Amino acid sequence: MTTDLYCVMGHPVAHSRSPWIHARFAELTGQQLHYDKREIPLDHFDRSVHDFVREGGLGCNITVPFKFEAAKLATQTSARGLLAQACNVLSFKDGQILADNTDGIGLVDDIERNAGLSLKGLHLLLIGAGGAAAGVLGPLLQAGPAHISVANRTLHKATELVARHLPLAAQQSTTLEAHTLHGFDASFDVIINATATSLSGAAVPVAARALKPGALAYDMMYGPGAQGFMDWAQAHGALPRDGLGMLVEQAAEAFLIWRGVRPPSNQVLAELRQVIQG
Repeated sequence: MTTDLYCVMGHPVAHSRSPWIHARFAELTGQQLHYDKREIPLDHFDRSVHDFVREGGLGCNITVPFKFEAAKLATQTSARGLLAQACNVLSFKDGQILADNTDGIGLVDDIERNAGLSLKGLHLLLIGAGGAAAGVLGPLLQAGPAHISVANRTLHKATELVARHLPLAAQQSTTLEAHTLHGFDASFDVIINATATSLSGAAVPVAARALKPGALAYDMMYGPGAQGFMDWAQAHGALPRDGLGMLVEQAAEAFLIWRGVRPPSNQVLAELRQVIQG
């Protein structure tokens, strides 16, 4: 019997928990599949995707730094993928490459369902304007916050990202603004770090005055890399949370796209935290 093939592609990808997550999803839903990880040379992304399709691959998750390339490679792209202009899920069917972005819905699901915090009416700060931020801004707006500020080292990237999302912000009656990392005076109910500072061990990119007392401070990274941001948040009276729940929830949405079945993501998240903590 032929096993359905899936994988995660990235550079680097050795640390990825996605194979464990999707194997557990498959066990719990009775699906038969094989999911592995593939580290792709930086200049071989397109070739690697086509090679995987020739091997019989049915879908793959895309992680850094290939999300923009994945969006460009697609022959069909979902509405949320088009808005983000970056994609983290590819599906292969009838010679077509179908692209989507599940990062944003994964983030919102983790905050609202797993952390128990409704974003409706809140004031949010999204730090960064690269592919990670682009993937989550649309679903964050659809959650109905009162305000989102996008802060980035270079203002023009934040301005471009905000401009692309202004029609959706208007539909949601959400004010949406672009700033530099130190160009705002407000404090926020929720701060989301979508930069790579945690991976590089760099300092938290915004001042602690951005945190309201008791704010949720969310780093989209997880594991040891996120610890510095979480320690900073806790030291300034905020509630820290890493991106492990986002990882599981975006994977659950990808699994639904591929298999037509929604796995029990909350159970898998609890199990994965136990595995990581030993």
